[in-house]
Amino acid sequence: MKSHNFKKKCTAAALGLVMAFTLGSSSAFADSRMDTVIAKTIGTTYKFGGTSTAGFDCSGFTKYVFTKVGLTLPRTSKAQFKVGTPVPRNKLRSGDLIFFNTFGKGVSHVGIYVGNGKFAQSSSSRGVNISSLSQSYWANRYVGAKRVMSTTAYKAVAFD
Repeated sequence: MKSHNFKKKCTAAALGLVMAFTLGSSSAFADSRMDTVIAKTIGTTYKFGGTSTAGFDCSGFTKYVFTKVGLTLPRTSKAQFKVGTPVPRNKLRSGDLIFFNTFGKGVSHVGIYVGNGKFAQSSSSRGVNISSLSQSYWANRYVGAKRVMSTTAYKAVAFD
């Protein structure tokens, strides 16, 4: 068990460094409060219905991150899609929620935009990770995005 936790921490630290170098200063992974919360969860396993670092599903992950920075979200991806203001893909900013149709029945997956065309998510195949919106799997399933933070909240928790 200790070996697994050490490996998870090393993986998270390495991914955090990679993200800092590859995403650059216009990303959420510079030093915002949201960046810190997300970075600490990288590598956490996927767990259907999971809402903690013992395992997350997609909306459990987004709700957890937002709760840790003092903001409230509904529990499910469908409910999260009903809040906030729609945002065009070319106007995304760090902290916006992005939604996908992965089951053919409307919104079924959610992640957090982190800048430079990338998003943080908990996927059933990779757990909490950073993925690219331009990857064909995600690009073909993209439904839309919602801005759920006011500009004041954005500057306090997600702005670099």
